[in-house]
Formats: sequence, structure tokens, C-alpha cells
Amino acid sequence: MKSIRDISVMEAYIRMCDDGWLQGWHERNGGNLTYRLTHAETEELRPFFKDQPQAWVSMGVKAEDLGGEFFLATGSGKYFRNVTLAPQDNICIVEINPAGDSYRIVWGLEKGGRPTSEFPTHFMNHAVRSRATNGQCRVIYHAHPANLIAMTYTLPLTARDFSRALWQSATECPVVFPGGVGVVPWMVPGGADIAMATCKEMETFDAAVWAHHGLFVSGPDFDTTFGLMHTIEKAAQIYVLVMSMGQGVRQTIQDNDLRAIAKEFGVTLREEFLD
Repeated sequence: MKSIRDISVMEAYIRMCDDGWLQGWHERNGGNLTYRLTHAETEELRPFFKDQPQAWVSMGVKAEDLGGEFFLATGSGKYFRNVTLAPQDNICIVEINPAGDSYRIVWGLEKGGRPTSEFPTHFMNHAVRSRATNGQCRVIYHAHPANLIAMTYTLPLTARDFSRALWQSATECPVVFPGGVGVVPWMVPGGADIAMATCKEMETFDAAVWAHHGLFVSGPDFDTTFGLMHTIEKAAQIYVLVMSMGQGVRQTIQDNDLRAIAKEFGVTLREEFLD
């Protein structure tokens, strides 16, 4: 039998963890990644499941429409830099019970542990994004990109202010995230409050900024989701570089320029964010 890491979905998941580490977005045990497996992927992975799954654990949140689903998840307190070295010790596959309010580990975390402390937040946002995309969204990714975090100390914490600043920082941004980004004010991570606040933003946006903390993004596959995180952070880096030059902004991409980009690439910008 081939190794579990030879299965394509596992290979792609591990690669994304490593890519995030190499970008510098995952200091220590920072960040988390979850993926909702397709039925075919679950069946391909099933031969590797534990003979005896672990006990059911209540999540404190509920989404009946995700009952019976399986998720890949990083482990709580685990380091992204170690996933490629020993995936069986740092990530896991969890099964959701039929009621959609508990999980159990069916593979991974061989040296002990549990899914990321943000799993309830991920789970609820998977439910929101799945409904918003007719089931297409499968990836939720949280990381700590430094330049975007820096922006949360200077810009007003509104979706409009962040979306405009990012759109105007790089020409590709209105194409990659024409709907803009949501913003969640600082909250204690890992609890129901931040889960619900993020869900509210993710009903509308593909990405939500967590003030003074990081970025939360979603997508249909690993490449799209990683690309969204990467594009937003690159735009944030440009914004920070411009502000650090001390000259202020002398010229930028104007609103009608943003509209022209949208027209050329066939996307619809959130018009209420434009003047």
C-alpha cells in the first residue's frame, strides 16, 4: 500500500502548509488550515483511518448541513514547519457527527493532541462559505502575514477602507478579490464570539482581516486560497512600503481606473466601496 502522503489531496495539503511556512506567515504554532474532503477523497483516505476512532468531542457550535463530512486540519499547538516532516504527528482527519456539533479524529496526531483551537471558527465558516458558493468552497486558511497586520494599526477598521487601500496598492487586486475584504475587530481567538463575527463577514467576503492578528481566507481549492492570501499580503507590503517612504501618496489607481480594470477582466467590483 502506498503512503498516505502519496495521495494527491494529502500531497497538496502538505505543500500548502509548507508554502505558508516559507512565506514567514506561521511563526511558532501560528495559523491553521482546514479542508473539507470530497466523498471520493475520503474513500481514498479511508484505508489509513484508525481501527478505533477517538471519542466524539463537542465543538460548542453546530452546522447540521456539514454533518457527516470529513476535514483535514492542522493540530492545536503544532508547527507548520513540521507538517512536511511528520504529517502524521502534526495534522489530522476529523469526522463530523450527523448532528453537526461534534468531531472525532480518525487519522493523525499520533503523538496526541486535537485539531486547531480555531476549528469551531473554521467549521462554522466552512458552513457559511459552502452555502454562499453552492458547495464549491472547501478551504479555510488563517495565517499571520505581517504587513497586513501592520495595516490594522493605522487604517480605520472598516471593509471599505481596507478594500480600497489594497485595491489601489496593486493592479491585480481588483481582479483577484473584486468583492473586497471584510474586517473583524480584535477579539480573543478560539472562541464562539470570533467565530460568529467572522461568519458575518464571510457571508459577504472571501477574506476577513482579523485586527492585530492576521488574515482569514477561503476558496474552492488550495491554489486559489493560497493565491488570495498571497495577493492580499503582497498588496499590504506595497502599502506599508509606500507609507514608510514618508512622502505620502502622490498618485494612485483612481476609482475610475478600478472600474476600467473590472470591465476589462469581467469582474464586478463592490461599487459601494468606490467614490
